Amino acid sequence: MVFVQRAHATQLAMSKLVIRRDTLPEKLRLVAGVDVAYSEKSSIAAATVLNYDSLSLAETRTAQTVTKLPYIPTLLSFREMPPAIAAVKKLRLQPDVFIVDGQGLMHPYRLGFASHLGLVMNRPTVGVAKNPLTGDVGSFNKSGWAPVIDRQEVIGAALLTRKGARPVYVSIGHMVSLKRAIEVVKHCSPKYRIPEPIRLAHDEATKEKRKIKKGRSLKRNAGAKS
Repeated sequence: MVFVQRAHATQLAMSKLVIRRDTLPEKLRLVAGVDVAYSEKSSIAAATVLNYDSLSLAETRTAQTVTKLPYIPTLLSFREMPPAIAAVKKLRLQPDVFIVDGQGLMHPYRLGFASHLGLVMNRPTVGVAKNPLTGDVGSFNKSGWAPVIDRQEVIGAALLTRKGARPVYVSIGHMVSLKRAIEVVKHCSPKYRIPEPIRLAHDEATKEKRKIKKGRSLKRNAGAKS
């Protein structure tokens, strides 16, 4: 309970440091995706870098760390930061912006995983979540997005990336405006509901998770036979 209170206090303090204006270059060259998967006591993060124009994969890095925290609602970033940072640090390419599988400002304490990661790395980030964590969704406009409002503040957007599909929930992570965040996510979602950078990061993290499970299974079988 003490940890939860301190973590929430940390989130509130850090949220005031989030830069909500656009700092991205006019012409983006590289975009990255970050996602985290879990296998027993391990956390597996993947960071993928794509060419912005073509969305072709340019680099993939993964990292595995020991999972030190359980899942605690609203505090997921504290669990996912260690593997995510480890994966990002391995990247040789330097993307202009990171699209993170998680919330940014669209969070009760205004500091989801995307904002937390952006502040720690001091890099531009965008949060993309499959479901809203807080706030009410307004009316969709002609551009295919609706504001998400909490306590009279626009904290993100419900964005329709595919016709007939449920929206994804976009929010400022760090060093990017909501308008630019929506533009980036739209561009990165030409075929699927989920933006290509985090879709590929999810695939890579899942592949690594399967390898780890297979390795553990082989060890257990070897131990049983010996």
